[in-house]
Amino acid sequence: MDSDTVTLTIEGDDATDELTVPSGLLDILREEADETDPQVVGDIAMFGLAQRIHGAVHHSQGEPDEEIAALEELTLDLFEERFGATFGELTGHDH
Repeated sequence: MDSDTVTLTIEGDDATDELTVPSGLLDILREEADETDPQVVGDIAMFGLAQRIHGAVHHSQGEPDEEIAALEELTLDLFEERFGATFGELTGHDH
């Protein structure tokens, strides 16, 4: 692959995936000089997952079922644990 890219491996309990992204993009998104490529991608993944579950709970028609609401609560707790701030605080989007 092109030298201007970096490939990261995402590992789960029983599967893996590879993600190739432009290394310059990660440099732009890096918030601290010592932040690693996996940390940058992990932060972006956490933001994306929090946005998706937030949208499913608060921006869909009807009331979410209890399981979806519980998943949002857990995701937002993990988000806050990772970033030291709530999803609403970091995005300005709070309900």
